[in-house]
Amino acid sequence: MSYLAVKHLHITCAALSFLLFFLRGIWMLQASPLLQQRWVKIVPHVVDTLLLASALVMVFWSAQYPFVEAWLTAKLIALIAYIILGTIALKRGKTKAVRLSAFLAALAVFAYIVKVALTRQP
Repeated sequence: MSYLAVKHLHITCAALSFLLFFLRGIWMLQASPLLQQRWVKIVPHVVDTLLLASALVMVFWSAQYPFVEAWLTAKLIALIAYIILGTIALKRGKTKAVRLSAFLAALAVFAYIVKVALTRQP
């Protein structure tokens, strides 16, 4: 598999991950029973695992590493923030207001991650 193929897999998984998170966030706000479907609990984890695996392959193949490259460090820190905010938005937020705030913040962090990925500037 070539670097370009892995990059395209990564971009595809990032888009799918965003769409699935956005959909689950909307369902959470609506208190939809669709959130309890089996595929909704499995597919996002599979997509996110492929996203992370493709990222690691690109890091090693390109020899560009977080804590060496500022833009990758920024992406990694933002990813951690996105995961924390996402879990608050979808699971751990005690009130709908907290969940909504975390959901909106997670969307903003995701946009930042994409901006850093495209510009390679933190």
